[in-house]
Amino acid sequence: MYKKILLAMMMLVMLLSLTVGCSKSDSNEQVLRYALEAEPATLDPAKSTAIPESLVELQIFEGLTRLDAKDQPAAGVAERWEVTPDGLKYVFYLRQNAKWSNGDPVTAGDFEFAWKRVLNPEFASENAYMLFSIKNAQAYNEKKAAADAVGVKALNEHTLEVTLEKPTAYFLSLAAFHAFYPVHSKTVTASPDKWANEVNTLVGNGPFKITNWVHSGQIHFAKNDQYWDAAAVKLTKMEWPISDSQSTRLSLIENKQVDMMVEPPVVEHDRLNKEGLLQISPYLGTYYYVFNTQKAPFDNPKVRKALTLGINRDALVKNVIKGGKKPAYAWVAPGLTNPSTGKDFREEGGNYAIEDIELAKKLLTEAGYPGGQGLPPITILFNTGEIHKSIAEAIQEMWKQNLGVSASLANQESKVFLESRTQGEFQVARASWVGDYADPMTFMDVFNDPTNDAKYKNPAYNNLIEKAQSTMDQKVRMQIMHDGEKVLFDDAVILPLYYTTQPFVARPYVKGYFWSVLGLADFKTAYIEK
Repeated sequence: MYKKILLAMMMLVMLLSLTVGCSKSDSNEQVLRYALEAEPATLDPAKSTAIPESLVELQIFEGLTRLDAKDQPAAGVAERWEVTPDGLKYVFYLRQNAKWSNGDPVTAGDFEFAWKRVLNPEFASENAYMLFSIKNAQAYNEKKAAADAVGVKALNEHTLEVTLEKPTAYFLSLAAFHAFYPVHSKTVTASPDKWANEVNTLVGNGPFKITNWVHSGQIHFAKNDQYWDAAAVKLTKMEWPISDSQSTRLSLIENKQVDMMVEPPVVEHDRLNKEGLLQISPYLGTYYYVFNTQKAPFDNPKVRKALTLGINRDALVKNVIKGGKKPAYAWVAPGLTNPSTGKDFREEGGNYAIEDIELAKKLLTEAGYPGGQGLPPITILFNTGEIHKSIAEAIQEMWKQNLGVSASLANQESKVFLESRTQGEFQVARASWVGDYADPMTFMDVFNDPTNDAKYKNPAYNNLIEKAQSTMDQKVRMQIMHDGEKVLFDDAVILPLYYTTQPFVARPYVKGYFWSVLGLADFKTAYIEK
């Protein structure tokens, strides 16, 4: 009798074990494990500035629009919108079924609250400038107008009206940026300083929600069943251990503890590529040297042009930079689609920088410095860092060997370096620019700014940029920006070196995700296929 009972109990335990095992397998089948490269300083979209923070936010929040796999704005919380013919007013119609992760409806008032919070001068958000295309937004941020004057207004729970300062053809792309995300106004008001750092108060409206956050350790996500497009979300969970060590993240991959990571050590790239694990995604950034166009000898455009002609970018990338980077021969990085043609803006525009040592020597002679003789002392300024030093040393050697031009090197701690560039206390300095939104204007507007690092002032260039900013005709504005880029290189304002790329490692069974050129991976439609 006891043997029969014992046997029955053993059978029951075995069945329960199999059931639990199957359940665990099923639940783990659609679990994505991603090694996050840094602890988010905050997940408040009004405060965050770094890529790791934006990456997490993209999974748990959603704006009026969401960038698709081609980095074009698609419907997000807003199911549709209307734009007046002059391009100055947008009316967004929010989805009736858009909800926060706690089940509350996402309202137009949540957007108005969030945007004005970003712009509030007392809040001092570093992202406020991103909203300056909105009427009176900058004035409010600079305490020159009241909050009520800002051109964003909830007409009712599901209708948001936005009035702009001037036509902004890329506004729908801007609306996908994290500074434009809504926030759950009740939660934020109740705990303004802590809500975004605690799981219990981190209410989002995106495809996933955070279920566990061990600071500097790991973040766990679950599918957000309240999300309006939950049917498109295939992953049930995501588990993201956090490590700022490239080697540690790679070890997690190779020990099969995670499925994906970014920025594996450069020395491992060749091996990982042979194993079929390394992938390179476009990343909307350009690494370049900027000339101070107001400081000798770079106040002479012929000197600037000569030094841009006198380097070998291919050799620089191959021997020094590596990491899958691409030599840069223009300003706007690859990866941006021209909406009017469907083609890549960079491919359409072609190259503007060339390498021609004989022409460089000729220009130096015309400038009064044959063979580099008589040229005032030149110093290359860069912020402290091994790669920046290596690049500066390589360019120093190329200028010496190719043109007879001597240059000394100077490095500064990052904070001091940025201040030196801002104040114009340099001749030629290292710089880089990563786009804030998916439109060429994110690059072209840099040198239209009166405070630009190059101290560059050209009314013809400024006029072109302002024209491109004032038309909604994509064909026209894209051509104007091509024309503007040519002017920038005719004036030799910068020396582009390489286009930034995003090397990452991914197991082949991870499907359905895509990397934005803004450096973010969208896992909304990702799935595991083993």
